Amino acid sequence: MSSSTTRRGDRVRSPRRDPGTTDARPAARRPLLSRVLGVQPIGWLFGAPYLVFAIVVFAYPLVFAIYMSFFDYFFSAPGVEVDKPFVGLDNYIAVLTDPAVLQSFGNVLVFLVINVPLTVVLSIVLATALNKVVHLRTFLRVSYYVPYVTASVALVGVWLFLFGGGGLVNNVLGPLAPDPSWLVNPALAMPTIALFVTWKQLGFYILLYLAALQNVPQELYESASTDGAGPIRSFFSVTVPGVRQATVLVLMLSTIIGANLFTEPYLLTGGGGPNGASASPVLIMYQRGIQQGHPGFAAALGIILTIAVLIVALLQRRFAGGRDE
Repeated sequence: MSSSTTRRGDRVRSPRRDPGTTDARPAARRPLLSRVLGVQPIGWLFGAPYLVFAIVVFAYPLVFAIYMSFFDYFFSAPGVEVDKPFVGLDNYIAVLTDPAVLQSFGNVLVFLVINVPLTVVLSIVLATALNKVVHLRTFLRVSYYVPYVTASVALVGVWLFLFGGGGLVNNVLGPLAPDPSWLVNPALAMPTIALFVTWKQLGFYILLYLAALQNVPQELYESASTDGAGPIRSFFSVTVPGVRQATVLVLMLSTIIGANLFTEPYLLTGGGGPNGASASPVLIMYQRGIQQGHPGFAAALGIILTIAVLIVALLQRRFAGGRDE
């Protein structure tokens, strides 16, 4: 008899599996708890704090806002029952036919048309320049980042000093100064706010591009220089494609943040003036929902704004080349 033949009394032992390897059994044969939690359920333990945070801060308010938007909702004192009749789509119809709401969407569109391109162009250009600076590199990077971490109220005071009716900018321009002045001019109020927000948030986006530039291989710049490409050609041929993912992120973040504009028009123009020329949808939500006591209307406006921002963000990701190839 051959030695390779297994004797009748011998057991066939299965090969040992490394404890660190994943379970190779089919998913249908695993225990239910293992199928729900995965092979390494301890990952849920580490992710639980953020999951709870996301549910409490984002998911629950969104679901509650959707619920409110279908009712004539009213905030009452704790323990006081107030009738909240179901109104269906009436709140959405009221939002879409309200002239002030439509004007606010037009205002925020003007803001985004100015703010988003300026943010992308200035941040990538300045980040590229700062990435090549040798002396005072830390000082310059901190200088650009300081406005982003400074309280908006303090910065608004500076801009009111600069762009007020008797401000420094008007005194320098003299007869060329606009009349009415910047922040009380219906045509200039929102562009002025867009410039303010661009300047304030520029440091954050510069940091994003600086991080992305560290992943662009230096060999590409050397190859471009060998082929005779100058700084400008290297910028468009190497830098811009190399930071494409960061550009998509900057586009989406600046659009989402810009669509949620509230603090700047509230402080700079006294609540959306003049005549609603600088009012944003979020500011209208605050005025109608909190000040005027129509939270159902405000909730419907918030849902419409959320859907609009999601559509724009998806289009940006689709056409800006952010998809994985």
